[in-house]
Amino acid sequence: MLSALSMLVFAIPVAIIYLCVRLEDGGPAIYSQERIGYKGRPFKLYKFRSMVPHAEHDDNPHLCEQNDDRLTRVGRFLRDHHLDEFPQLWNIFIGDMSFVGPRPERKFFIDQIMQHDPRYTELYAVRPGIFSMATLYNGYTDTIEKMLRRVEMDLDYVAHRSMMLDLKIIWLTTVSILSGKKF
Repeated sequence: MLSALSMLVFAIPVAIIYLCVRLEDGGPAIYSQERIGYKGRPFKLYKFRSMVPHAEHDDNPHLCEQNDDRLTRVGRFLRDHHLDEFPQLWNIFIGDMSFVGPRPERKFFIDQIMQHDPRYTELYAVRPGIFSMATLYNGYTDTIEKMLRRVEMDLDYVAHRSMMLDLKIIWLTTVSILSGKKF
């Protein structure tokens, strides 16, 4: 219900973002990518496209780096302010995600993480989320080292999750985004 309400509340900003992405280069505004979620099941994660069309081939995924030349002008702004995440409200609405939980990852990178930390599968006990403590304190993951730190934080979240912790993560993330903090 909250995701449906959020989609209504943010309908105008979402429409503006949609138009900005489409008008920049004529490519699609929404990008989908297979991620692994609850109980280890794959699902399609939706985001506003922040990179040039066809920036990545599925057989050789790359992490987005700080000064990645695949980012569009609009896309860089969307990522810096986490506005590219809005379409994930649909993922919450259809039950693939939650507001708070570990960030879902691609199988390609899960396989690499599992070589270092096989506990990753413990994250499948909860639905992945838009908001996460790991994103708040670890930022976007552009290296395997950051991915491993994120796993530690996500495992801590799973072990200690509660409604109060979820509200704290949502509050801190919202304040950080509105204050312009880059993470």
